[in-house]
Formats: sequence, structure tokens, C-alpha cells
Amino acid sequence: MHCFSRRDLLIAGGVGAGVVALSACGGGGDVPELTGVGPGDVVVPLSEVPAGGAYEVSIDGRRVVVSRPSEDTVVAFSARCTHQGCTVRAADEGLVCPCHGSVFDPADGAAVHGPATEPLAPVGVTVRGTDVVLT
Repeated sequence: MHCFSRRDLLIAGGVGAGVVALSACGGGGDVPELTGVGPGDVVVPLSEVPAGGAYEVSIDGRRVVVSRPSEDTVVAFSARCTHQGCTVRAADEGLVCPCHGSVFDPADGAAVHGPATEPLAPVGVTVRGTDVVLT
């Protein structure tokens, strides 16, 4: 039987905590991935973005949240939190950063609850027919 030193346990605990923190900030791979997408290309069918809701997608490795604050309005933002870069997710209370609790307005990307104070970076999209496309 091997006895671990206090140093061994501290190092192992630090690595474990780091993995948990990185997984929270990484955002995971549970969203559709689009590659080689440019202006005019479809990001998502409009029917996939419910009014009052949002759709998360990765475009060439960059996480984006497509939001539909009303039936007639579709906007998109970088999912990179302006506080420390963690991945923002769509939730009932808005666009939420799981790392430190910042909340952003899904209509305009403004920071409504800190620690973030800067808005999310906009991503240009428009509706063309039945699709949301990059501009």
C-alpha cells in the first residue's frame, strides 16, 4: 500500500479542480458545428430558434448564440463571456455564464448582472426566407 504525502494530495486536488473549472468554461461539444461558413450561408433554420428563446451553434470553432427575443427579431452574439472568456449558455434568465454568474440580455447582448460589464460581441445575422444566415 502506498501512502500519499500532503503534497501529492494537494497536487491531485488542484488538477481535479482545474479540470472541473475548464470543463465549465469550455462549453462542451453538445452544439452543432458548422465549418467553412461565410456571409450568406445558413446558420440555422428559423424554425429551430423559438420566439423568446435561443439556439447555440459553433461556427468554425467559435461558439455563437442565435437569439429570437420576439417573433420578428433575430440577433446573434459571441458566446464568449466578456468577464473572463467562459462560454455563455442560453437559460431561462437570459444568456448566462456558468463560471461567475454574469447574465446578458438576449435581445441586445448587454450585461445585466455582473461581474461582466461589457456586452457580448454581436455576430451579424439576418433572416432570409425560412433561414437565419450570416451577414
